[in-house]
Amino acid sequence: MAREEDRDVSAAPPGAAGDLHSFAVALRRTQGEINRLVHGFAQAQGLHPTDVQALAVVLDSPEPLTPGRLREHLGLTSGAVTACLDRLERAGHIRRSRESADRRVVHVRYEDGARAAARRYFLPLAEATARARDRFDADELAVALRFLNVLNDELGALRVPRR
Repeated sequence: MAREEDRDVSAAPPGAAGDLHSFAVALRRTQGEINRLVHGFAQAQGLHPTDVQALAVVLDSPEPLTPGRLREHLGLTSGAVTACLDRLERAGHIRRSRESADRRVVHVRYEDGARAAARRYFLPLAEATARARDRFDADELAVALRFLNVLNDELGALRVPRR
């Protein structure tokens, strides 16, 4: 049995469905295109791209988000997260509130008005996604979505050094 460190993860022939290099190139291209749009939104809103990353985490969080959880997710220092939240709050994108019995706990929520601005800006991205999605049948989309969810779970388990 081959040891993990001896396994060649790029063993599939170039262009084959399991070719790791082709996946890496396609994922980097997708990331680059989305980053280009995110940077444009950040510039239009007078924000830093990290602020937009934070907004996405707030938007996608299934439960009330705390600054500490945001810090862990983004790999930032407490001071950097506080500065980010200050900018987002001043710009009207988020609000911080103390809603629990423990008044030390702060929750971060996305403001509805900011959500509308983001929807307007990112409408072309949503439309491009819909056009691409329409080229696949339900079974293909289910596999693609399953792959992305598993990949995101794997990436989410990786720990990066705090900045």
